[in-house]
Amino acid sequence: MFTKTLFDQNIAPACEYCTHIARAADGSLHCAKKGTVQPFDHCRAFEYDPLRRVPRRRPQMPEYDPEEFML
Repeated sequence: MFTKTLFDQNIAPACEYCTHIARAADGSLHCAKKGTVQPFDHCRAFEYDPLRRVPRRRPQMPEYDPEEFML
Protein backbone atom coordinates (compact mmCIF):
# COMPACT_ATOMS: atom_id res chain seq x y z
CA MET A 1 0.00 0.00 0.00
CA PHE A 2 1.68 3.22 -1.17
CA THR A 3 -0.19 5.54 1.27
CA LYS A 4 1.99 4.43 4.19
CA THR A 5 4.85 6.48 2.77
CA LEU A 6 3.05 9.73 3.60
CA PHE A 7 4.23 9.64 7.22
CA ASP A 8 6.53 6.73 8.01
CA GLN A 9 7.43 3.29 6.68
CA ASN A 10 6.80 1.53 10.01
CA ILE A 11 3.25 2.48 11.01
CA ALA A 12 1.85 0.05 13.54
CA PRO A 13 -1.78 -0.89 12.84
CA ALA A 14 -4.20 0.84 15.22
CA CYS A 15 -7.96 1.29 15.15
CA GLU A 16 -7.39 5.01 15.53
CA TYR A 17 -6.20 5.18 11.86
CA CYS A 18 -8.62 2.65 10.33
CA THR A 19 -11.18 3.44 7.62
CA HIS A 20 -13.89 1.42 9.43
CA ILE A 21 -13.86 3.65 12.54
CA ALA A 22 -16.37 6.33 13.49
CA ARG A 23 -15.60 8.57 16.47
CA ALA A 24 -18.57 9.15 18.81
CA ALA A 25 -19.33 12.49 20.48
CA ASP A 26 -17.94 11.21 23.80
CA GLY A 27 -14.59 10.35 22.14
CA SER A 28 -15.01 6.57 21.99
CA LEU A 29 -14.33 4.66 18.76
CA HIS A 30 -16.98 2.54 17.05
CA CYS A 31 -15.83 0.04 14.43
CA ALA A 32 -18.21 -1.05 11.66
CA LYS A 33 -16.77 -4.58 11.94
CA LYS A 34 -16.13 -5.07 15.70
CA GLY A 35 -18.26 -2.52 17.60
CA THR A 36 -16.71 -0.37 20.34
CA VAL A 37 -12.90 -0.66 20.37
CA GLN A 38 -9.85 0.87 22.04
CA PRO A 39 -7.70 3.33 20.01
CA PHE A 40 -4.62 1.09 19.77
CA ASP A 41 -6.35 -2.24 19.09
CA HIS A 42 -6.42 -3.66 15.58
CA CYS A 43 -7.93 -6.58 13.69
CA ARG A 44 -7.56 -8.35 10.35
CA ALA A 45 -9.99 -5.90 8.71
CA PHE A 46 -7.58 -2.97 9.37
CA GLU A 47 -7.27 -0.54 6.44
CA TYR A 48 -4.94 2.43 6.87
CA ASP A 49 -6.47 5.88 6.32
CA PRO A 50 -3.73 8.57 6.23
CA LEU A 51 -6.23 11.39 6.80
CA ARG A 52 -7.08 10.06 10.28
CA ARG A 53 -3.47 10.16 11.44
CA VAL A 54 -2.22 13.20 13.38
CA PRO A 55 1.51 13.68 12.72
CA ARG A 56 3.92 14.33 15.58
CA ARG A 57 4.74 17.95 16.33
CA ARG A 58 8.09 19.35 15.26
CA PRO A 59 10.58 19.85 18.09
CA GLN A 60 11.18 23.40 19.25
CA MET A 61 14.23 25.03 17.68
CA PRO A 62 16.76 26.27 20.25
CA GLU A 63 17.39 29.99 20.54
CA TYR A 64 20.94 30.85 19.49
CA ASP A 65 22.98 33.72 20.83
CA PRO A 66 24.57 35.92 18.11
CA GLU A 67 27.87 35.71 20.01
CA GLU A 68 28.07 32.02 19.15
CA PHE A 69 28.57 32.93 15.49
CA MET A 70 31.27 35.58 15.98
CA LEU A 71 34.85 34.83 15.01
